[in-house]
Amino acid sequence: MKHALALAATLCATPALADEIWVSNEKDDTLSVIDIDTLEVTRTIEVGERPRGITFSQDHSVLYICASDSDAVQVMDPETGEILHDLPSGEDPEQFVLHPNDRHLYIANEDDAITTVVDTESHEVIAQIDVGIEPEGMAVSPDGKIAITTSETTNMAHWIDTETRELFANTLVDARPRHAEFVKGGSELWVSSEIGGTITVFDVETQTEKAKIDFDVKGVHPDRVQPVGFELSADEATAFVALGPSNHVAAVNPETYKVEEYILVGRRVWHMAFNADKSLLFTTNGISGDVTVIDVASREPVKTIKVGRFPWGAAYRP
Repeated sequence: MKHALALAATLCATPALADEIWVSNEKDDTLSVIDIDTLEVTRTIEVGERPRGITFSQDHSVLYICASDSDAVQVMDPETGEILHDLPSGEDPEQFVLHPNDRHLYIANEDDAITTVVDTESHEVIAQIDVGIEPEGMAVSPDGKIAITTSETTNMAHWIDTETRELFANTLVDARPRHAEFVKGGSELWVSSEIGGTITVFDVETQTEKAKIDFDVKGVHPDRVQPVGFELSADEATAFVALGPSNHVAAVNPETYKVEEYILVGRRVWHMAFNADKSLLFTTNGISGDVTVIDVASREPVKTIKVGRFPWGAAYRP
């Protein structure tokens, strides 16, 4: 009995490992690691040149980093911060998405107008798919059957069959599409258009436009309302949309496609990541070099956390 009590006391005294938000700082060539419990930066890790997109493997044992100006996808051990190896990526990898098989990375290569598919186990390029000019946004459907690349100059979403690795549709969107996500169980595809100032909603089954989401921030010129990244709440009742140099995040009703509220954050908000239960939302604010923490229930900013120069991507790690 004494031994059991002593063991229990020891376990209680052992500090729990906190969940984290990882942020890429494209001007510093670093990652900032934020402790979600304390809302403080606990580590700053040097990486390749101009890191942008970041994503974890499904078990969070490795981190993939788009080091855009190094023309590589770096693979990191998040426990040690050590770069384990580089993956071939094509030139200027901007964003990528990990297939649900946890093995294939779909990478947008802005300079080459291609999507590169890399096998993370064999470290080999298994396909390069011609897409539009200046590809950036990447998404993959929940069932893994469709990958999407958005091309900024061609103003299209390109639909890729992941089995044949061939395009089967190209759909027009507004100017400079930056980000794409499958929502509502994969039945809809949303694509944000930075210069067009909209999100286009597609029916996935037919690849036809279903709705258009517009934004109007009071006191902000329409040219500065530039939607980029977006994330849906745990119950999918709210979509939070980063609106770039408007310095606001929009809270959108995904059923009506109408904006319910605008939330003031840092300067030039790019992308976002939730904590585990999606009660907190972390936004990367490029120009102000910080992260805004939003309480999802109240839709109020609760803290600003200073990180590196030009924070861009964000990812959650338990």
